Amino acid sequence: MNEQKPEDVYTHGHHESVVRAHASRTAENSAAFVIPHLTAGTSVLDVGCGPGSITCDFAELVAPAKAVGLDRSPEIVAQAASLASGRGVENVEFVTGNIYDLDFEDETFDLVHAHQVLQHLTDPVAALREMRRVAKPGAIVAVRDADFHGMSWYPEVPELDDWMELYQKIARRNGAEPDAGRRLVSWAQQAGFTDVAPSSSNWLYATAQQRRWQSRVWSERVLHSAFAEQALEYGLANEADLARIAAGWHRWGSTDDGFFLIPNGEVIARA
Repeated sequence: MNEQKPEDVYTHGHHESVVRAHASRTAENSAAFVIPHLTAGTSVLDVGCGPGSITCDFAELVAPAKAVGLDRSPEIVAQAASLASGRGVENVEFVTGNIYDLDFEDETFDLVHAHQVLQHLTDPVAALREMRRVAKPGAIVAVRDADFHGMSWYPEVPELDDWMELYQKIARRNGAEPDAGRRLVSWAQQAGFTDVAPSSSNWLYATAQQRRWQSRVWSERVLHSAFAEQALEYGLANEADLARIAAGWHRWGSTDDGFFLIPNGEVIARA
């Protein structure tokens, strides 16, 4: 096991608006590149599992094998376990843990997965090395991360430009890399993987319902989540700035032709 590293600062935090957004993720809409590798009997570790919606989908695909979801937050692990119980998914377990020091033996899992995790870490390469350690020889390590500077939207809303600039400053103040998507191949190579297959996929918010959802979630996050707390604590914004950015999100969400694209880098790397 590796020596435990200091705990990274999570830019998003676990405000209800954040957890609600993460709970909307499914294997189909957020991990489609992994699904072809999930067959009955495939043991899975989902690192940074959040509220567990993707992990439960994985478990249903690999039954009777077990899927294990790991997150550093006991509160979120409890929510994930509750979701599994409510869905009747019995071949899944949720545990607390540290991505830099996974409490599993070498070569334990057939597939190790992390979704939107590496972008929040101060040492993503070390995390990938640890994920590789617990993967069996020839097993898959699969990661997917958004690329914030690759995001695009229409119509032009100045407050969304301000939101992007503020997000970049907060994340980098935390020692993280918000433009992680474009760096996944490089990070995987630095972690020692020689068999690396890259891909990409998007999240798109362009229907009236999707615009309302995205604008409501992010306006709440701008005002109430760890994003807001850190913006104020670091002196990067004041409350009036946050209110203005939140209003800009609402204005974008009320358009009839709004379009918001989130590109994601993906890597399938073999241990």
